[in-house]
Amino acid sequence: MSSHLDPDTIAQYLAATPHFFEEHAELLGKIKLTSPLLGRAISLQERQMEILREKIKVQDLRLADMARNAQENDAIADKLQMWSRSLLLARNDVEMPHTLIAGLQTIFNVPQATMRLWTVAEEFSHTWFASPASADSRLFANGLRVPFCGTNNAFEVASWLDHPTETGSIALLPLRLDPASEAFGLLVLSSPDPERFSPDMATDFLSKIGDTASAALACLLA
Repeated sequence: MSSHLDPDTIAQYLAATPHFFEEHAELLGKIKLTSPLLGRAISLQERQMEILREKIKVQDLRLADMARNAQENDAIADKLQMWSRSLLLARNDVEMPHTLIAGLQTIFNVPQATMRLWTVAEEFSHTWFASPASADSRLFANGLRVPFCGTNNAFEVASWLDHPTETGSIALLPLRLDPASEAFGLLVLSSPDPERFSPDMATDFLSKIGDTASAALACLLA
């Protein structure tokens, strides 16, 4: 009388006997498996090759994603360097805000951009970037520790833009000289594309823009 071996027992035996198929190589050609790709029975060797090809395909896709991300990061780094260079070449202090905003629009292809500074030196008090900002706007900017990205929920600061009704998404970057200090201004970026500044996007790069802008604009502060 033969004893019944359940599938788990067989699997455990094969796992504990890695050389089984080396000693019984003739079985490899007899074992048939159903291929999810070909839709027919294939040998164990063929199935192993299918699995290997699928693994290689997944690895190729991952490598392609990594290469694409690296290229995108390089492109962003080049744009940041170009923008930073334009700030260094600004001919005088009062030209700095215009150069900064124009660079964001042209180099980074931001449809709308503007800002407000509220602790400027007296000689800059008549400029567009020193236009009045409400106490609520200042309080909001001071509460931001990282850039805000999302839809325009009737933000007062959106009214600073030339075309506030064309704001599908918005990014708000606090301007401060160090993480512990109060904000001295707010940088506003806008796009009609609701996905350009989506709530789930990473803000590391925007933080770098905010830090660079803050350093460049320090020359205007009282």
